[in-house]
Amino acid sequence: MNSENNDDNNHHDYSDLYKDKIILGPMVRIGTLPMRLLALQYGADLVYTDEIIDFKLIKSKRYVNDALGTIDFIDDTGVVVFRTCSLEKDRVILQIGTNDPDRAVMAAKMIENDVAGIDINMGCPKSFSIKGGMGAALMNKPDLIQEIIRTLKAKIRKPISCKIRVFDSLDSTLNLLKLIEQAGVDAIAIHGRTVDERPRHPNRNDYIRAAANILSVPIIANGDSCNIRNYENIRIFQQKTRASSVMISRSAMKNCSIFDRTNILKDIDDVIRDYLKLAIRYDNTTGNSKYCLLQMLGNMQEYGDGKLVAGARDMKTMCEIYGLNEYYEQILKGRNSAKQISIISTKSENHDVNGNDENLIELPIIFVKRVFDRSNYPKTILNKWLMKNNYKNPRYETRQIEKKFHSILHFQGKCYQTPYLETTKKIAEQSAALVIIIKLDDQKIINECLVNKSESNISIIEYQYQGRTYFIRR
Repeated sequence: MNSENNDDNNHHDYSDLYKDKIILGPMVRIGTLPMRLLALQYGADLVYTDEIIDFKLIKSKRYVNDALGTIDFIDDTGVVVFRTCSLEKDRVILQIGTNDPDRAVMAAKMIENDVAGIDINMGCPKSFSIKGGMGAALMNKPDLIQEIIRTLKAKIRKPISCKIRVFDSLDSTLNLLKLIEQAGVDAIAIHGRTVDERPRHPNRNDYIRAAANILSVPIIANGDSCNIRNYENIRIFQQKTRASSVMISRSAMKNCSIFDRTNILKDIDDVIRDYLKLAIRYDNTTGNSKYCLLQMLGNMQEYGDGKLVAGARDMKTMCEIYGLNEYYEQILKGRNSAKQISIISTKSENHDVNGNDENLIELPIIFVKRVFDRSNYPKTILNKWLMKNNYKNPRYETRQIEKKFHSILHFQGKCYQTPYLETTKKIAEQSAALVIIIKLDDQKIINECLVNKSESNISIIEYQYQGRTYFIRR
């Protein structure tokens, strides 16, 4: 980006994005796509992701997931680091955990076209953040805070906000806030507790009000969930603090219908059903979905349906508990009838094989040994097919990267690979062979790649093609 564009970016007024908004705040393991969409569905104006560490984003790759209608950022172990969709594109703020301006920019650049804004976590009191020099650890490094914000503002074309806690001293808090404002931030969310204080401690609403009175950037009030039971309470909190907007986290986690403008909270069973529909629709992991349900259930997980949820091991069981069997089967049937052989687009970014991306074919899949019959591993299946059709054997280019391995299969001028690093050379080559098997699309090969459906505990996305089930790693 040239300097002229940087100047335009620095002077762009993004304040309207944060004015008079009711916001779902960032929560560890809660702020995934289903919960964010549920909050928007119930009336939230903006939604924050849970904190995503800059390293995780930098190591991920962007894929267009045609079967789900999502954009997925997947790391080198196959984990979905961030999933989003068009329904939230103009209303989702991605929160980054960072302590380095350059890494913050690298991470932000990867996702800036898929989100409405970027937030820097400067208030998380969790030990993993503080030990890493992130979150609340930044509050004692004002120079670094300013450098991170200024660097992002100079190089990123989306609004930049941050979320902090307060110091015990009001003057110290206001001095830090002034430095943050001078760095050019577009909005500041303030949790009215110190790093050492917990929800049982009163929120320092007077600190937030003092900040709103002296700062010109939008102030987002946060931290008073214990006094917020409905939408009316949200507005009362806003009036007390004189904040531009209000951010709700803990109360929304317990019952997301708190964003409903009618002031009527939905029954928690109805909220859970609405959540589960979104979790199924967007293929949320069982572990994360169950965790969110247990937070909603609270003490209710000790009896009745709550106890059943606590013991559930898969999405199907949780759907059965809440009478969503038909919906579950309908979504899976529709997903399995998709026409694409790969549910995630094979088009990847920043790859260059011999200077020509067209020669590179990449699929986010992995060889799982127990899925295949021992006599029919992908390399064996491929070799049989090659011999039968009088093709020369392909060449495997396998490299060791630190303590892991990555393999590229060269065949007829094309390069076949997965984006993942594997624990052994053999698994890396089997995975590369699996890519070419799927992409060759020869029915005689495909028929031999049947997944053992009894292995239901494998963390995969199943995909049906001509009556056969294939898998793609989450």
